[in-house]
Amino acid sequence: MLMRTDPFREIDRLAEQFFGSTSRPAVMHMDAYRDGDFFYAAFDLPGVDPESIDCTVQRNVLTVRAERRRPAGDNVELVAAERPMGVFSRQLFLGDTLDTDKLEAGYDNGVLTLRIPVAERAKPRRVTISATGNGRKEIKP
Repeated sequence: MLMRTDPFREIDRLAEQFFGSTSRPAVMHMDAYRDGDFFYAAFDLPGVDPESIDCTVQRNVLTVRAERRRPAGDNVELVAAERPMGVFSRQLFLGDTLDTDKLEAGYDNGVLTLRIPVAERAKPRRVTISATGNGRKEIKP
């Protein structure tokens, strides 16, 4: 049997793991959307222990940090290592229209979902308009 060897493959693999590639970026993938009075952000974190996930909000910056580790033990023999391991981090800059004090987080089936309510001051509201006797409309504060 003939085996092809590439002396630089290990260096390429390490570079892809730390810096990512077009096929496997080194970031956590995310979907963000608004549904009614809530803003949602869902992060793909398959294989991550929920205890290793850290979610913080400071002013209007949301930071999500998680760590995925390889199995360890005396009898563990690593045969292939293609999944990115280590610490993953992502920051989102949130607008003032979100109420970060009421942020909720849940982790299910490898997806971290954050639910942030839209602040009351950012919700659409009706402005009352009163008419004066001369036929002109006046807006009252």
